[in-house]
Amino acid sequence: MKIVVCVRQGFDGEINPFDASAYEEALRIAGAEVILLSMGPLRARDMLVSLTRLGAKEAVLLSDSAFAGADTLATAYTLERAIRLLSPDLVFCGRQTLVGDTAQTGAMLATKLGYSLITNVMQIQSVTENSIACKTRWQEESVSLPAVLTVERINTLRRPRLRSVTGECRVLSCADIGADAEKCGLKGSPTRVISTKENQTGKRKCRFIDAASLLETVADALQKGKERISPERAKEALLPSVLCVGEAPVDFARGVSENIRVIPLSDTASVAACIQKERPDAVLWGSDFPSKRMAAEVAALLDVGLCADCTALHTDGKELFMIRPALSGSVIAEIRSLIRPAMATVRTVKGDTSDVVVGIGYGAKDSLAAAEALAARLGAEVAASRKMVDNDFLPYEKQVGLTGKVLSPVLYIAVGISGAVHHIAGMSGAGTVIAINPDREAPIFDYADYGILEKIENIKL
Repeated sequence: MKIVVCVRQGFDGEINPFDASAYEEALRIAGAEVILLSMGPLRARDMLVSLTRLGAKEAVLLSDSAFAGADTLATAYTLERAIRLLSPDLVFCGRQTLVGDTAQTGAMLATKLGYSLITNVMQIQSVTENSIACKTRWQEESVSLPAVLTVERINTLRRPRLRSVTGECRVLSCADIGADAEKCGLKGSPTRVISTKENQTGKRKCRFIDAASLLETVADALQKGKERISPERAKEALLPSVLCVGEAPVDFARGVSENIRVIPLSDTASVAACIQKERPDAVLWGSDFPSKRMAAEVAALLDVGLCADCTALHTDGKELFMIRPALSGSVIAEIRSLIRPAMATVRTVKGDTSDVVVGIGYGAKDSLAAAEALAARLGAEVAASRKMVDNDFLPYEKQVGLTGKVLSPVLYIAVGISGAVHHIAGMSGAGTVIAINPDREAPIFDYADYGILEKIENIKL
């Protein structure tokens, strides 16, 4: 069995952590021939060569000036051309990168290859010559081979053995893989970044309260509820038509058009056919995993751009301008599409999140029972920071943030959370945030409405 693992080098020179998990999963399949595949500058070769020491037979680096500036669609096209040459049984990708954070490339790649697809893999249960069965974030799935899998951050990549040997790294150009340069890189990318700025999203003015006021503050927050801000609507400049796939993005659509049609999240082919028939100016999707998967598949089928996880939209009446966080949430980017329809997934407000979520950070690792008792008292969902998951205090399913899930509860109580930007990206949409942390200098207080300078075990409920 041959497995191609798609990997990307981060700004720190290391393998993207989601891709590292995908690579480890491939190495665990007995008897598999593993090949690493990456697209990037020649300097990425050193990373790939070092990674072959872990067990990959070889690495392939796609490097050409024609590949520079690629969005997810152009990236998927380029990878597809190379994968057809390699002819694998399985293709493993990380769920997303920490650079673009889109989680689109895997689904687009599967669509272009015509391979089966399983996304958000939490566990590989069985592999045969003809099929693979996996546990995903929401169900168990089995598909026929060849297949593409996108893998969650579910393991730790092994270290090289003392006497392990390095494999070869082939460098292939645009011509080598038979790619059309007009479909690669910036030329082949239907989306464009117009501007970027520092991300101030989620910052709040914190008022410090005493621990005795916690339950009263919780009650007030729940009474107040999640304040839904109606999207600003321009008085004149609106798009002629917007198609919403599912009800979730309707609030966003109302901010940019009066002519809105909603269709169900049915199947990829039907939705794509509807878009081709109706030719709307924009198509919007929710932020749940099934919506994001189908949006990527449809974009690949129609060869149109897709902007992920938008937090705001606006229009001049002719084009849709999409606002989204990028680079691990540190910047906000404004993006436009060169091709109609413009397509975007939008960060919807509620989803299936509980009204109250208690997020537990590494600062409360020795007080886990007390934090969970608070959650039980409030009937709240328990969430976790990445460090709590990495150190096996809480399961990955609980992880909130850039490498976990995004929540928008009525109330988020951050217990022992430091306030790293990766975590903030997953909870900044909460209606009210209460931070419990004895360190007054903790960044979490910049993103909280109320702060309690105390350890959770010292708070009497």
